[in-house]
Amino acid sequence: MNGLIVGIKGLLSFLSAPLIGALSDLWGRKFFLFITVFFTCLPIPFMKINTWWYFALISMSGVFAVTFSIVFAYVADVTDETERSSAYGLVSATFAASLVTSPALGAYLSTVHSDDLVVGLATAIAILDVFFILVAVPESLPEKLRLSSSWSAHISWEQADPFSALWKVGKDRNVLLISVSVFLSYLPEAGQYSCFFVYLRLVMNFSDGMVATFIAVVGILSVVAQTALLSLLMKKLSNKHVIMVGLVFEMLQLMWYGFGSKTWMMWAAGLLASVSSITYPAISAYVSTHTDADKQGVVQGIITGMRGLCSGLGPAVFGFIFYLFHVDLNPDNADDTTHRPNGSSQGNNVTVTGGHLMSVPNLMPGPPFVFGALLVICALMVAAFIPEGERKSRRQSGASLELSYERGHKKNDSLDAASLPLMDESGAV
Repeated sequence: MNGLIVGIKGLLSFLSAPLIGALSDLWGRKFFLFITVFFTCLPIPFMKINTWWYFALISMSGVFAVTFSIVFAYVADVTDETERSSAYGLVSATFAASLVTSPALGAYLSTVHSDDLVVGLATAIAILDVFFILVAVPESLPEKLRLSSSWSAHISWEQADPFSALWKVGKDRNVLLISVSVFLSYLPEAGQYSCFFVYLRLVMNFSDGMVATFIAVVGILSVVAQTALLSLLMKKLSNKHVIMVGLVFEMLQLMWYGFGSKTWMMWAAGLLASVSSITYPAISAYVSTHTDADKQGVVQGIITGMRGLCSGLGPAVFGFIFYLFHVDLNPDNADDTTHRPNGSSQGNNVTVTGGHLMSVPNLMPGPPFVFGALLVICALMVAAFIPEGERKSRRQSGASLELSYERGHKKNDSLDAASLPLMDESGAV
């Protein structure tokens, strides 16, 4: 059931993210930031009100759960290109920090008090978040760029059609290369997130406390990587090379998890995983600096939509590969002394689970991670063809942003807008 919900949510995000991003280019960021955050948080109280409503709402929330594309477009509106990679890293770092604190806080409150308190607190924080957007967050898109008249006067079916984004990906070489790189790199990342902590507990024999500590340590290291390390690399290397550095570290950590069978190897690979977290903010910064001011939302939406698709497919792919190699990650069938790839009484590659034998590959305890590493190698090869040239500095505010808007719309009067490239194609590979 959970896998079906994740798949539906991912597919809906894939279809809706480019459309919502394009609409934010026309109507402004604040309204769509409010909408995406509201619908992302809407299912939370229904965890206790009605389970079926919760499942239905969390599936349908995929249509609007594309906050990152709006946030990154917002950041592009209010920052200079020289500051943008650091700003994107800070946004991603705050997300990583929430992943560190919220599971630990939720588990503690659930143990000390009850699940009702956890759901109630999460609902209150969500309401505060929505209220903060309404009251304190200003509109980032200049008024001249926002449409004030009717929908029908300015928006055609080609703009509203979510499948037109797929056509644009195929026609725009830069967007196609970036999208393929994102797909090949985020598919294993999404699959890893879906099963990794269960894998640590059942296969690598981590205790619940060790898993919680692992999440905290890797999360803190990811925050450092996405702020200090990313800023340092952006000063020393080009944006393209920073992306490739992140992909290399992602490939290494997946390989290490796939072939590692010792506890210290898991911790060492966690360090590599934290460094690999710079990939997505680096990609978003590259896309932003190579995209016109009035197309930030749609291009960021395409990238977010691709990540949404991977979020739906990744868990299914990893689960299927575990199944092919007879590795059972169902905690209901496990006891505390099984699943270990080494040190068990049954030997190095056979364990007993729920009364039946389960084989754990001797050389390769984590087959899906190795498969994911191969996908990231393919992403590296695709990323090598991404143009490296820098665009001329273009401040994303005030008169120059409005001038970019006017020039773009003069082009649209004489050319089919769908035929224009979404990203700048200047720069040599």
